[in-house]
Amino acid sequence: MKPAARLTDSAYLPAIVRAEFDSALDALLALTIPRGEAMDLLVASWLTAEPGCLLTTIAGGRPVVVLRTPGGRWAACNAFLYHSCSSHSDAERRLRRLLRRHQRGYVACLPAAVVNLASEMTIAAD
Repeated sequence: MKPAARLTDSAYLPAIVRAEFDSALDALLALTIPRGEAMDLLVASWLTAEPGCLLTTIAGGRPVVVLRTPGGRWAACNAFLYHSCSSHSDAERRLRRLLRRHQRGYVACLPAAVVNLASEMTIAAD
């Protein structure tokens, strides 16, 4: 079991883009998140100062992330929780190793406590 991280610590994880959309809701729905759950996730994200990244799991326990791109759109991505890092540059290196031809990706930044909890939940689901 991983030690509990403070909520202010950040974790960086590679995310490979599946598609881009104009809204976070459209991106969540494209990841096959049920509409009610997607709406709940969006409303909960409004409590954060900068809701630029949303992490959840889809059926089967696969972690996915929806994040705001530098262009202002929303990317629906596969997230790699087990490749999370404590620095952005380390996560970029891991992302480059994960990308295949013609794939794009981003580095998602989330509170380390959230990533640790999500990792433990996916392990428990297996």
